[in-house]
Amino acid sequence: MMNPMDPLNTLALAAALVAAAPATAEAGLAALEARSGGRLGVFAIDSASGARIGHRADERFPLCSTFKAILAAAVLDRSQREPGFLEQRIRFRRQDLVTHSPIAEQHLEDGLTVAQMAAATVQHSDNTAANQLMERLGGPAGLTAFSRSIGNRTFRLDRWETALNSAIPGDPRDTDTPSGMGTSLQALVLGTALGPPQRQHLQDWLIGNTTGDRRVRAGVPPGWQVGDKTGTCGAFGTANDVAVLWPPGRAPIVLAIFHTQADPAAKAQDGVIAEAATIVVEAFTHSQTPH
Repeated sequence: MMNPMDPLNTLALAAALVAAAPATAEAGLAALEARSGGRLGVFAIDSASGARIGHRADERFPLCSTFKAILAAAVLDRSQREPGFLEQRIRFRRQDLVTHSPIAEQHLEDGLTVAQMAAATVQHSDNTAANQLMERLGGPAGLTAFSRSIGNRTFRLDRWETALNSAIPGDPRDTDTPSGMGTSLQALVLGTALGPPQRQHLQDWLIGNTTGDRRVRAGVPPGWQVGDKTGTCGAFGTANDVAVLWPPGRAPIVLAIFHTQADPAAKAQDGVIAEAATIVVEAFTHSQTPH
């Protein structure tokens, strides 16, 4: 009989738990997808163990506004090569405003700095700010090129806000895979794709997001810190959330969740995203070394 106090047996049991966690979670995600009536894509990395969980992780999903996390990172990357870039003030006209621009519409007179626009883009999903920033980074093609530079071969942005939100099933435009977005977020927020000051900026912007309370943040335990960027296309019930989770006293978890539906008039299901986050979190936390 296995002695649970034997350190070797403890390690073997921990390894078994870590190995079993993805399979258990993936079964739970498949069941959640079936109940949701849509297509669910999930990719998660436990940086404590290296374990990964995936469901449709290599299938394409509409990005919606999750691309803005990559956009903010591209802004910070540019600032590493161009001193003073973040402090540059951008002025724009009323005709430049597009739907859902809660910060930009308040600053028609004085404009916003690049840093203020990046914060508005991440934390309020401001579409005018996103377009203004993309204009200075080479447009959708420039952002796609940046994603290639950090190793993401699947991200593609083709259009500007708000046209990129059409979310037509099977349309490859303005899409990425959960694994592509997850590994990019890991490289940018936890890795070395950005320098330390720029990485801290991105973390702070994501942690300060105001749009995600009913999605990933609703699916994690109290006391966990979450930095995320949501996306809601407004068509085909498409709703996403990409996030980094910082559990107390434990290494971070990276998570990308995408959900889309067949009915163009379907409503976004925040609860599906929250439940998917819970499934992943429980799998990773229950696979920790037993005491």
